[in-house]
Amino acid sequence: MADSTADGVERRMPTDEARELLSLVRDIARREIAPHAAEEEAAGRFPRELFALLSRSGLLGLPYDPEYGGGGQPYEVYLQVLEELAAARLTVGLGASVHTLSCHALAGYGTDEQRAAHLPAMLGGGLLGAYCLSEPSAGSDAAALRTRAVRDTQGEGEAAGDWVIDGTKAWITHGGIADFCTVMARTGGAGARGITAFLVPGDAPGLSAAPPERKMGMKGSPTAQLHFDGVRVADDRRLGAEGQGFAIALDALDSGRLGIAACAVGLAQAALDEAVGYARERRQFGRPIADFQGLRFLLADMATQVEAGRALYLEAARLRDEGRPFGRCAAMAKLFCTDAAMRVTTDAVQVLGGYGYTADFSVERYLREAKMLQIVEGTNQIQRVVIARHLVGPESR
Repeated sequence: MADSTADGVERRMPTDEARELLSLVRDIARREIAPHAAEEEAAGRFPRELFALLSRSGLLGLPYDPEYGGGGQPYEVYLQVLEELAAARLTVGLGASVHTLSCHALAGYGTDEQRAAHLPAMLGGGLLGAYCLSEPSAGSDAAALRTRAVRDTQGEGEAAGDWVIDGTKAWITHGGIADFCTVMARTGGAGARGITAFLVPGDAPGLSAAPPERKMGMKGSPTAQLHFDGVRVADDRRLGAEGQGFAIALDALDSGRLGIAACAVGLAQAALDEAVGYARERRQFGRPIADFQGLRFLLADMATQVEAGRALYLEAARLRDEGRPFGRCAAMAKLFCTDAAMRVTTDAVQVLGGYGYTADFSVERYLREAKMLQIVEGTNQIQRVVIARHLVGPESR
């Protein structure tokens, strides 16, 4: 299909429906997200009402089956929507990505009855999800998680066969405000094969949240520990087979890394746009600073990194859409795009000089936010481990 061009970004959308969807997203971003981003981030406000709007607009279930209220869109389209949302405000783009990640286990591994019972509300009913894998002592080594789910074999009536979950999850986006949580808990022995996935209501008795973390950036997006103190979950909320949870988690993370890559490109694009606009208007020595070759080359390098990142995450998305292996490319996209976002936002601050270091300009916020993207959903050091294993096999023991 013909390229769709707006705001300096050229996009080749696969269908007319996808182009109309992108137009809707840009309209929401322009009217509802961008005007309030700086103020709400500074105040640490999470835009819950905006996520309700995104849900009503069908933007929180784009890659999932229309039978359950999803948008039926390929990842190639979904990720470009995320990029647009993140360019307007990273809290929104990242939040949409995390919500999509939180739906992955049910959509991909739930039974038909489970999907019919829960997925429509999760995709289009105004709900917000959290993905609970990491723990205080199990970050990069996620298979070492200690949160445990034990079958209640003594229960009677409706409680017979319930699972009882105890433990603590850490670094949970939407912690304390999520309506549902996809939780990985240990049901068997040590290691990856002893982990099972559960769908836990956000208001389940015994589930509580610690105060949100005090972060460098993304202050409008709550990140908190979640404490599970005897949380009872019926067996019909177990997702997949017992012991399959870690495989489900890794499958979700391959797709989730593409969401982070797209968000990183959106953030970098926003920083580039602000730097270009400033360079055209700021005058020194009697002419715009955009006339100076040193700065022009800096902007050229920034633009090249943004375009390269976009091409890489879209290549991974197209592999996924074709049903081909995409894990290595997803790790590369997450690694490259988030490192590029860090470089581009740093250079954007440099273009603005002293003004870039003040909170009066958005590039200061973009720089703080970019750092987070190099850490979440697998640090960039872990991405290098994943890529190397694809190239030369697992490490010798």
